[in-house]
Amino acid sequence: MAAGETVVEPSLVSELLGTRAARDPLAQLTAREREVLALVAQGRTDRGIGQELFVTRKTVEAHIRSIFRKLDRPADATENRRVHAVLAFLS
Repeated sequence: MAAGETVVEPSLVSELLGTRAARDPLAQLTAREREVLALVAQGRTDRGIGQELFVTRKTVEAHIRSIFRKLDRPADATENRRVHAVLAFLS
């Protein structure tokens, strides 16, 4: 502090980072789920995502279901869950 620097309590830093992660819906996603969501945002189909990531289409579908569940996207038939997930990704 004598040199004009600021000291922040480590517990406060941990709390602030935890709060940010709690507000960030994407923080709940695994690295692979974020990869899948990024490819959805690029307009890729499940088949295209599978080819890019060298996984089956069923695996991609499982990742997308998990993404929807974690991001709490609407299940209403009048809403496009992929669009809502991409909007969460972009915001």
